[in-house]
Amino acid sequence: MSFNNLDNLYRQVIMDHYKNPRNKGVLEEGSLTVNMNNPTCGDRIQLTMKVEDGKVADAKFEGEGCSISMSSASMMTQAVKGRNIEEALKLSSVFSDIMLGKEYEEDDLDLGDIEALQGVAKFPARIKCATLAWKAMEKGLKEEEDSQ
Repeated sequence: MSFNNLDNLYRQVIMDHYKNPRNKGVLEEGSLTVNMNNPTCGDRIQLTMKVEDGKVADAKFEGEGCSISMSSASMMTQAVKGRNIEEALKLSSVFSDIMLGKEYEEDDLDLGDIEALQGVAKFPARIKCATLAWKAMEKGLKEEEDSQ
C-alpha cells in the first residue's frame, strides 16, 4: 500500500472515531473520574473508569475538542478496557513514544486503531491533542494504584 493510501486510511479511521465515538458517556458510582484540559487549543475531557481486580473493567469519556483529541479518547477507551493496570500504562507509554516519533517495535501489544494516530508526530502542536485522554488515563490509574 502506498504512503498516500495509508495516510488516507488513517484519516478515515480518525474521522470515524470522531464522528462515531466509542465509549462516550459517564460511568456512575464507584468509578474513577479524571478531568483534564489542554488550554492551548481548548480540548477538554472527563474520563471515568471502573477498575475491578486490577483491571480496567470499563472506561468512558465526555468532552469537547478537535478531531484528534476526541478520536484519540475513543481509541484509548477501547484499547484499555479489559487490560490490567500495568498493561494499560505500558500501552500509554508506547503511545507517548509514538507521538515523539520513536519507532514502535512490534511485540505482543496490539495497537489496533491507535496506529492511525502515528502521523500526529509530524505536527508537534497537535501532540498534546492526541495525548490528552492518555494522560488522564495514566493519572487515574496511578491514583488507583497509590490508593491500594
